[in-house]
Amino acid sequence: MERPLFKFSLWVLLVIVFVQMNGCRACLEKERIGLLEFKAFLKSNCELIDNLDSWVEDRMSDCCGWDRVKCNTTSRRVVDLSLNEVLTFSDPKTCSLNLSMFYPFEELLGLDLSDNWFYGWIHPAAFANLKFLKTLDMSSNYFNGSISMEAFANLKLLETLDISYNDFSGSILMGAFANLKLLETLDISYNDFNGSISMGAFANLKFLKTLDMSGNYFHGSISMEAFANLKFLEILDISLNDFNGSISMAGFCGLKSLVKLDLSNNHFSGPLPQCLGNLSNLRYLDLSSNKFSGNMQSVVSKLTSIKRLLLSGNKFEGLFSFSVLANHSKLEMFQLSSGGSKLEVETENPTWFPTFQLKIFHMSECHLNVRTRKIPSFLLYQHGMLSIDLSHSKLVGEFPSWILQNNSRLQVMNLMNNSLRGTFQLPNFNHNLFKLEISNNNITGQLPKEFGLVLSNLVYINISRNSFHGILPFSIGEVRGLLLMDLSNNNFSGALPGSMLGNCTDLNALYLSNNNFSGMIGVDINADPSVIDISNNKLSGTIPIQLCNVSRLVILDLSENCLSGSMPSCFDSSSLRFLFLQKNSLSGSIPYVLPRNPNLMALDLRDNKFTGNIPSWINQLSQLRVLSLAGNALQGHIPNQLCQLRDVHIMDLSRNALFGSIPSCFNNMSFSKNASFGDLEDHNFSVPFRSLEVAMFPYIFSLGLDVTDFFHWSHSPFVKVEFAMKYRYNIYKGDIINLVAGIDLSCNDLTGHIPQEIGDLHEILSLNLSHNHLSGFIPVSFSNLKILESLDLSYNNLSGEIPNQLVELNFLEIFDVSYNNLSGKILDKGQFETFVESSYRGNPGLCGPTIYRSCNASQVLATPLSNDTKLEEEDGDGIDMVWFYWSFSASYVTILFILIVILCINRHWRMYWFYLVDACIYFISIRLFGTDCLCV
Repeated sequence: MERPLFKFSLWVLLVIVFVQMNGCRACLEKERIGLLEFKAFLKSNCELIDNLDSWVEDRMSDCCGWDRVKCNTTSRRVVDLSLNEVLTFSDPKTCSLNLSMFYPFEELLGLDLSDNWFYGWIHPAAFANLKFLKTLDMSSNYFNGSISMEAFANLKLLETLDISYNDFSGSILMGAFANLKLLETLDISYNDFNGSISMGAFANLKFLKTLDMSGNYFHGSISMEAFANLKFLEILDISLNDFNGSISMAGFCGLKSLVKLDLSNNHFSGPLPQCLGNLSNLRYLDLSSNKFSGNMQSVVSKLTSIKRLLLSGNKFEGLFSFSVLANHSKLEMFQLSSGGSKLEVETENPTWFPTFQLKIFHMSECHLNVRTRKIPSFLLYQHGMLSIDLSHSKLVGEFPSWILQNNSRLQVMNLMNNSLRGTFQLPNFNHNLFKLEISNNNITGQLPKEFGLVLSNLVYINISRNSFHGILPFSIGEVRGLLLMDLSNNNFSGALPGSMLGNCTDLNALYLSNNNFSGMIGVDINADPSVIDISNNKLSGTIPIQLCNVSRLVILDLSENCLSGSMPSCFDSSSLRFLFLQKNSLSGSIPYVLPRNPNLMALDLRDNKFTGNIPSWINQLSQLRVLSLAGNALQGHIPNQLCQLRDVHIMDLSRNALFGSIPSCFNNMSFSKNASFGDLEDHNFSVPFRSLEVAMFPYIFSLGLDVTDFFHWSHSPFVKVEFAMKYRYNIYKGDIINLVAGIDLSCNDLTGHIPQEIGDLHEILSLNLSHNHLSGFIPVSFSNLKILESLDLSYNNLSGEIPNQLVELNFLEIFDVSYNNLSGKILDKGQFETFVESSYRGNPGLCGPTIYRSCNASQVLATPLSNDTKLEEEDGDGIDMVWFYWSFSASYVTILFILIVILCINRHWRMYWFYLVDACIYFISIRLFGTDCLCV
């Protein structure tokens, strides 16, 4: 009886197993429908990278076999959804995700929504059904709003929560994570969270190993007691916030498991707690960009297990001897800058030898070896460095070419702004250096002929502001991956190597200004750079039309050369924003091609030989901020189309042959600080930086570093603009340009009255209308130019009085109305008390103490005089010319008679007089004719 029963039971068991393995193998129907509804939502509201093609509406299709879906092998319930990187970039507000769509997945263990463009807020009951969830990754989206206490209340089994890189805001409530008692990883970095952190915020998270709160707006002091219960904490990152105050020792010293501590980019102050040195497991310590003070040597000396130590940008004091790191055998990365004058770093005394091999050594702006200013000698024993930065440290001595020789894997070498001398020597092998920054030193000699062959992997070269000379080696064209090269402010000469712009096809910025390059600009241009600056050399010939093929060009500066001919008629790059061709010998008319550059912001054609009129199409340059056409042979009227350039704030049309009146519509132009150049980084200048990120990423990632911390973009693409103000041309660059506004129409043949409307240009700093034929009165509206610093109206035909309202110009430093026909009393209040006689010279009708001419009732006139009356006044108050001529003649005859009598009386004096006359004639003839004209 038992045997048949056993057989029956076995048969039933086999049937059940068979049914489970076959008949019930498909996923749960409501979960399949939930997945299809989620896909339908994505397709109708978002732009997909992955179309989820395996998710098909077919009852025979098992959703457990679909891409990005994992099921429990027994229950066939969905346990993991990997929905990261499903979407492509789009307007995030069109892809608002309702998290209740995941209600059907009641046994879900892992949900990954990272790296999408999902938008929306977390409803308090969003995860109510996901009671078994262990991993939730919502990072890199656009989720927003505040985090309520109920949002994660049911996720009691959660071990990993990542909501980083979103737009969450508000404060973190004490109970927000209270129920997540099994949580091991909490990442809320790079959101908009704010407020202070209370001591009990993380009290229940006793198993937490990683806590990342970086990149938010948390503020106030933070008590380390808030982390006192986190005995298993290994990673604590609260960088990039607004925390302040000192760090208390209580609670902090108990974090014995801590491996990484990042407090950088806050406002922490005070001395370092001594117990920091007792964290024996600490491998990564970043305290940079705070306000820590005191002597940190005793703390640092105890961290013998440290691998990466970043201390830059604080207010440490006293002496730090590098010898205390002698036994830190695991040290790979060290960063320190003095941050002030109270910290000195000594590497030479006492004598010591390193047990570590550094990969990154950054000591920029340090008071390093202040007695000797020598490069640290322990670097002779380093052979595996990836990056070295000793910039801005006032180091002296021979240039350390041995750093390249000893470190074959070196990627970044930055020694800029020191006083290193000697020559640049190449290593005896092909090197992998990416970035060479040695500008602003005293390095001499020629670049080695094999430069481009040995350093063929360079993407960034800056050797500017040294004393290099000679011709550029042709091998520089072999640096084919070059993105930026700056050789400016040296003594290089000879022709530009054609291979430089021919082979370096990725070149983005080329700076060769202030050298002695000669010959013609090379025509072999295969690169497409954003910046070409070859200004202030001795280049000749015409501008090559091949430059027209450079479609990404943002800055072109060929100024201060010997270029001739006309401008190419093919400059039609929509990206061109700054065109500087001043101080050459370019001729012809200004070509119509310029309107094809609608984004042009600065056009400087000063001091050339351009002819014709100012073109009427000038208004098509609608983005123009700086217009300088001075020092040419332009004629005709100033076109009214200029008034349509509403964003112009610097305009220089001086030293031409323009005639006619000044347009009264000038007040249509802003001449405002709001019409700025903007941020140059918004243009193509970010391209080399991004390319460097890509090139350097494998090395940076291996060290666990942020690329922006590792690879500082030390070259600033500042635009320079020259403008004459206060009697001289000044150079303005960078953001300073945005603060300068002025008009210069001097040295032309302009006639008519000065338009009252110019007084509406409230933000100009300089106005120069001198050396014209302007007539009429000085407009009273000039009193509206409240921040005007320079006003020059000299050498015109202006009449009437100086308006009393001008005393309101409290910033006026230069005021010149000399050589006009002004009359009345000179102003003597405010800034006008500071002006001297030369400001009023050549105006016989003016009076006042400044010009030592007294005023009486008949001279201080309320209304302007007629020309006849003015001439009578001048005759009455001026010099009697008849009496002047008679007295001058009598004086001349008397002096001549006395001289003749003296020469006749004394023979010795007579001979000496004729000797002086003969010597004077000889000297003049030599100076003027190069020979003695008396002997020809």
